[in-house]
Amino acid sequence: MKAYVFPGQGAQYPGMGKELYENNGEAKKLFDQANEILGFEITKIMFEGTADELKETRVTQPAVFLHSVINAIVHPDFKPEMVAGHSLGEFSALVANGTLSFEDGLKLVYKRALAMQKACEINPSTMAAVLGLDDEVVEKICAEIEEEVVVPANYNCPGQLVISGSNKGIEIACEKMKEAGAKRALPLPVGGAFHSPLMEPAREELAQAIKETKFNKPKCPVYQNVNAQGSIDIEAIKENLIAQLTAPVKWTQSVHQMVQDGASIFIESGPGKVLQGLVKKINRESEVAQLS
Repeated sequence: MKAYVFPGQGAQYPGMGKELYENNGEAKKLFDQANEILGFEITKIMFEGTADELKETRVTQPAVFLHSVINAIVHPDFKPEMVAGHSLGEFSALVANGTLSFEDGLKLVYKRALAMQKACEINPSTMAAVLGLDDEVVEKICAEIEEEVVVPANYNCPGQLVISGSNKGIEIACEKMKEAGAKRALPLPVGGAFHSPLMEPAREELAQAIKETKFNKPKCPVYQNVNAQGSIDIEAIKENLIAQLTAPVKWTQSVHQMVQDGASIFIESGPGKVLQGLVKKINRESEVAQLS
């Protein structure tokens, strides 16, 4: 079975989507439509902007979403049997399997980006990657830091867990992770503590927008970050999507579940090859490819 996977924030690069825009009429139409929906020329930033300009959350999230989704929609061989996305990528997956329209998906992603940026300004916070420790050890250290917010945020692959929390909390946690034998524990260049309780203001804002958006019957199951299970139930999909902002991304668990449910090849649609690398680390036997 073919599983299509969609990347999250961090996969962006200058010039992303330009080739697609120039070589495919349908893609050009969708990119132009996106500029209208957003009210600014995101294509200009994607095709000509600097890495720094692309790094701003309000730009990054719709940019990665657009590249991922348009690349899939216009591809003649795109027939998903199961889909999943990493964090932001879950919205791309939901457009790809027909649950959300292109326009509604983009509007939600932009609302999410603005809400997250606002939450970051309310609570200055950050994330850090912890390499070379078992998940259980990372979870235990996070739980022991009671005076600050620190939680596991992204279960990316065995031996790679991203933690999220207050600036002070992450500083304390990184020291403790190194003492416990982590190969590395390094803060990431992100705007805030995504997938942690500090995103609660953004979750509330997004919840409202999700409730007002039309969700259609999915063409195939989406494996969601919150519970790593495949679903075609619209109400469950909505609830999981709302919970996603303050809950950890269970990517390792999602890939295991998809393999168990018959995924033989994981095809990544969007900028970069991050997810292909993670899939290989999670399950060496899985075949991976880029949708191009």
